[in-house]
This record gives sequence, C-alpha cells and structure tokens, in this order.
Amino acid sequence: MRLLLDTHVFLWFITGDERLPEAFSKAICDPANDVFLSVVSIWESMVKHSLGKLSLPADPAVYLPTLRKRHGIATLPLDEASVLQIAALPNLHRDPFDRMLICQAISHDMSLVSQDKALAQYKVRLLPE
Repeated sequence: MRLLLDTHVFLWFITGDERLPEAFSKAICDPANDVFLSVVSIWESMVKHSLGKLSLPADPAVYLPTLRKRHGIATLPLDEASVLQIAALPNLHRDPFDRMLICQAISHDMSLVSQDKALAQYKVRLLPE
C-alpha cells in the first residue's frame, strides 16, 4: 500500500506522541507499505514554526528532513498533475495544505493517513480504509 502521511501524523510519529493511533504506527512501520511525506507538509511545518504555532526541538530545515530520512519515509514532490487536481476538488475544507495533500493522494493513488475527520468528505482513500 502507498501511504501519504498528513502533517500531524508525521509529527506525532517522529516524536512518539501518544495521540498517534497504533494502527497508523503499524502501517507506517510495515515494510510492505511505501510511506511518503509531501513537501507540502514540510512547507506547512515551516510556516507554522515561523509563526510560533509549532514548537520543534531543532531548526525545522534540518530536523524535519533528518527525521524523515531516519524513519525511511520518502519525499513526495509537488507536481503539476496534483496541482491541477485542485480544480476537481469540491470546496469542503478550507485548509490549503490539507486540500493539496488530498490532491496528491488522489493523483498518486495513495491512502492518506490522517486523524482529520473533515477529510472523509472527499473522494480520497483514508487509512484505515
């Protein structure tokens, strides 16, 4: 299975946060799954950190890529096909970062790993399915 981690899921995973559901942790650690983190999530984290809304133990420009690599999570670049998918996406959710993650999951045939119940309004596969 191809998994795209929502930003909060990635942050919970790398910090060992107890809010991360066990099913998510198992899926992320399962070697049969290909796990990705979008550059959109890095962008979102950088923005929130610069606004003082996200505390991290180190410089996010170093910390986030280092932990992504340490856990064997691949980078998903933002591509034109995903951006164009936004035109077909209903305006049900206002968060632009989440909307782009939805587009990427749809465009790349991935399951989106998220605790955000609002994302279930979209035609995107969510973990758990």
